[in-house]
Amino acid sequence: MQKISIRNLSEHIGEEITLQGWLFNKRSSGKIKFLILRDGTGYLQCVYFKGSVSEEVFELADRIGQESSITVRGKVKVEPRAPGGYELDATVLTVISEAHDYPITPKEHGIEFLMDHRHLWLRSTKQAAIMRIRHRLIKAIRDFFDNNGFTLMDPPILTPAACEGTSTLFETEYFDLGKAYLTQSGQLYAEAGAMALGKVYTFGPTFRAEKSKTRRHLTEFWMVEPEVAFANLNDDMDLAEEFLEYIVQTVLKEREEELKVLERDTTLLQNVKRPLPRITYKEAVEILRKNDIDFQYGNDFGGTDETIISNQFDRPVMVHRYPAEVKAFYMKRDPENEKLALAVDVLAPEGYGEIIGGSQREDDYNTLLKRIEEHNLPREAFEWYLDLRKYGSVPHAGFGLGLERTVGWICGLDHVRETIPFPRMIYRNTP
Repeated sequence: MQKISIRNLSEHIGEEITLQGWLFNKRSSGKIKFLILRDGTGYLQCVYFKGSVSEEVFELADRIGQESSITVRGKVKVEPRAPGGYELDATVLTVISEAHDYPITPKEHGIEFLMDHRHLWLRSTKQAAIMRIRHRLIKAIRDFFDNNGFTLMDPPILTPAACEGTSTLFETEYFDLGKAYLTQSGQLYAEAGAMALGKVYTFGPTFRAEKSKTRRHLTEFWMVEPEVAFANLNDDMDLAEEFLEYIVQTVLKEREEELKVLERDTTLLQNVKRPLPRITYKEAVEILRKNDIDFQYGNDFGGTDETIISNQFDRPVMVHRYPAEVKAFYMKRDPENEKLALAVDVLAPEGYGEIIGGSQREDDYNTLLKRIEEHNLPREAFEWYLDLRKYGSVPHAGFGLGLERTVGWICGLDHVRETIPFPRMIYRNTP
């Protein structure tokens, strides 16, 4: 008999089918057993009537525990009151692997317990919904760039030097060549790709040895980083808002059911459409001061600052032209004010903070060399990067979007640890 998936039940109403999956939950009502089957694509209520099945099957339905893996057979019928809207009038039950004393029960568990059992917690309804949203977001990201003339370029994970600052590097010994570091960003390599291919993007894991315990930080996370030749800061902001609109609206449209499972109010997400508001760093500081925040001009924004700024708008806000001192060495200075970097951060509403950080890159050889020296970075590690300014340098720009922060924002989660299958934080590297 043909085995199908729960998500395809609508094509098999009235038919005898076979399904395989795990026992998600069960209950009894007199001479009836209700087994809720999950197979990774959905949930199905399987109904066993005592008079319609063998005593062995009925006893088995009573005995098996949560997360036992099973095969069921029966006839599909429409049942609006059941999970998923369908029900199986079941006649056969076979156990593949019997489970008992499953540690994650319907009762409340503490977050540390759940994180210790992350390998099992992923089976829960909400965690599975988050993973499906993450998956669709990743596809939307790739579709956007693939359909707009970008070429995917995979940067190395082991690098010879820092990109975002030497204080947050994970280091390792690299044979006889000394130290190597886990990448903080694929951006520098994306710049090389842009000089070869015009428009590229990198998409992969990045690592920050940042001793932060905030709800926005992971030590290992995924980042997508487009880079475009012959582009300035305004081009970069145009690309960022077009990209953000596409990925958010795509997920809203295609993961509506999962967002309902998470009980996510999508009102503000529906507003993520061009144009996004654009304000300068100076204007952002004025917003803080009007809200009685004693903020020192020249500092970078903290999480609370970003929340206050973004709460003034009904959609993400783009903050540009930051003081150069708080930005990375590779960012080009504003020709109208050398103290400002041609940088932009996109702040998400509802307290989710920075989800995109980008800039126009410094394209002048001598200026970039000066910046490298000012930041006490080893010139020899950046000779290849300087070469990009020696051989056909052009204005270019790009940005990075943190996948986990974006998933957290779209899902309305309190902490990024639920946005990645197995989170790595300063106090956790298991399971």
